[in-house]
Amino acid sequence: MKEDKKVKNLLQKYLQWPLVLSVLVLCANGAVFLVSRNAGVVMALFTVLYVACAGVLFWHGKKRIMAGIVSFAADYSWSQKQLLLSMELPYGIADTDGRILWTNRAFAAVIKDEKNAKKNLTLLFEGITSEALKKMEHSGEFHSPYGEARYRIVVKRVIIRPDGDILERTDDKDTAQELFAVYLYDETEIHAYIQAITDQKMVAGLIYLDNYDEALESVEEVRRSLLVALIDRKISKYISGINGIVKKMEKDKYFFAIKQKYMPRLEAERFSLLEDVKTVNIGNEMAVTLSIGIGINGETYIQNYEYARQAIDMALGRGGDQAVVKNGEKIQYYGGKSQQLEKTTRVKARVKAHALRELLETKDRLLIMGHKIGDIDSFGSAIGMYRIATALNKKANIVINEVTSSVRPMMDRFVNSSDYPEDLFLTGEEAAEIADANTALVVVDVNRPSYTEEPQLLKLVKTIVVIDHHRQSSEIISNATLSYVEPYASSACELVAEILQYVADGIRIKSAEADAMYAGIVIDTNNFKNQAGVRTFEAAAFLRRNGADVTRVRKLFRDKMVDYKARAEAVRQAEVFEGDFAISVCPAEGVESPTVVGAQAANELLNIVGIKASVVLTPYEGKIYVSARSIDEVNVQVMMEKLGGGGHRTIAGAQLSDMTVEEAKEKIKGIIRAMKEKGEI
Repeated sequence: MKEDKKVKNLLQKYLQWPLVLSVLVLCANGAVFLVSRNAGVVMALFTVLYVACAGVLFWHGKKRIMAGIVSFAADYSWSQKQLLLSMELPYGIADTDGRILWTNRAFAAVIKDEKNAKKNLTLLFEGITSEALKKMEHSGEFHSPYGEARYRIVVKRVIIRPDGDILERTDDKDTAQELFAVYLYDETEIHAYIQAITDQKMVAGLIYLDNYDEALESVEEVRRSLLVALIDRKISKYISGINGIVKKMEKDKYFFAIKQKYMPRLEAERFSLLEDVKTVNIGNEMAVTLSIGIGINGETYIQNYEYARQAIDMALGRGGDQAVVKNGEKIQYYGGKSQQLEKTTRVKARVKAHALRELLETKDRLLIMGHKIGDIDSFGSAIGMYRIATALNKKANIVINEVTSSVRPMMDRFVNSSDYPEDLFLTGEEAAEIADANTALVVVDVNRPSYTEEPQLLKLVKTIVVIDHHRQSSEIISNATLSYVEPYASSACELVAEILQYVADGIRIKSAEADAMYAGIVIDTNNFKNQAGVRTFEAAAFLRRNGADVTRVRKLFRDKMVDYKARAEAVRQAEVFEGDFAISVCPAEGVESPTVVGAQAANELLNIVGIKASVVLTPYEGKIYVSARSIDEVNVQVMMEKLGGGGHRTIAGAQLSDMTVEEAKEKIKGIIRAMKEKGEI
């Protein structure tokens, strides 16, 4: 704009020069007149003639020059337009709503198949949205497919003023019109090269047989080598079918490597090897299951292997019989339909107990915490850990922020007892104040940091022990010094009861402590009807021998009338969805611990003939708590993970926020439909 004004001023000065010279001639004429009158008169004639000619040239010449300039500008504008039209780079102009106003030939060739009604950036290119255009300040870059090609689309905001100036920004909004300049850069070939490189990347994988020893023991000794050979053949054939290599590292562990281009195929068929290996049967009573861990998109081969190792640990921690794919920070799960088999040996429990003892002997204080809105399993396992700490002569405190109605009857036996210190129970803030370098933290009945009673303690304490029976998710306590997560176990109380028997000799459990732990097993197994194995009954028998009283526990956990009515109402208004799923809402008004009642209602609904799984929603304190239960056919843990929750194969839950109960129900129904379509149910 400044250059244009400069040119205009130069032209005006150039045209005004004859008039300026006329003034000089008049001055010269006056000087001559003073010297000689006759000469002055003669020169005056020439001066008048000069001024007249200069005036004529100024007025008439100005019009001719301006006409020439206008003609040149018109020719220049036409040339510029032709250059834009013939430019190979697709270029166009659109209004602020995305409607295309003008395009050059290259841009028109790209969208030649589109009708005029569809010539809008937001309709042509799926990568561009109206919201993105409105939020764009000066320029924006988008990537979007169009037809068989892919484009990088650069959009620049330009402002046209009435005087014809085109600016990138101006303060004069009222007299200016905003437009978008649109440039298309074809990146189809670049994208093809990137995809080709990605397809050739190496994917590292690990395959572990979940129940190798148990399966071999269930078949005759002379046929065991045949069973192993058949399993090896299944795995080798599966990997060879996708041009991969597989190497047996140990009797029940395999390493394989494939190209990344085969991953979409494996994911689409949901890793059919998981089901295929179960068909191996030469008289073995137990079907063989395996777990697969895969690492992709690491910066190095070593990192891919580390991803695969983390993925296989995650698969085993979730119960096995599934594939886990770790893609950077993203983790995906496939399979996991089978119930994890209970280990018949207690070797692992003994090893963990000894490791726990060695760890606690180096610390002065022990903090124990469970999950938010703690249940009796969380409380009972915390009490068990307290007994272990006192047996090792360590000071111990249990962290509880909120006491639910289900926990209070049992907790009152410890609060009002002279056998226990007054500071046995602390809030999260009180625990944070006393935590130091000589403090160990034991997390029971939960393995997700955000679900713990006081997540801040995980950052304050360096020595952390995790004891839990829930399947692991992508959110785990990563800095745990010792982790004992066994999804086969019925409850955290069962695991702690086993550790109690090995951590030290001659530990005496008081009757109140035995009651608390026994109650945790009873509640989590729904009176030994869910997830109860041989070791569950062995743990219950151990607690009974140490003073647990069935009648006393039953009396402590009888329902209040208002809770019973709320549970009955949830059962009464249950909706049967897709013929197999019971979905209901538990009323929270007047109920002290509605989340517990909701879980009980979910258990009750499983007693109805034909119901494979039940889901009960409980609105409480601004959130919607979801309790999901099943008997054997449906993996409700996978269902709840899609809502951000987790749990067991038959017992799981989640927490939802920023939505109504009806919206939550529709979301759950959508998940059930999607799982049925994919064959996950």
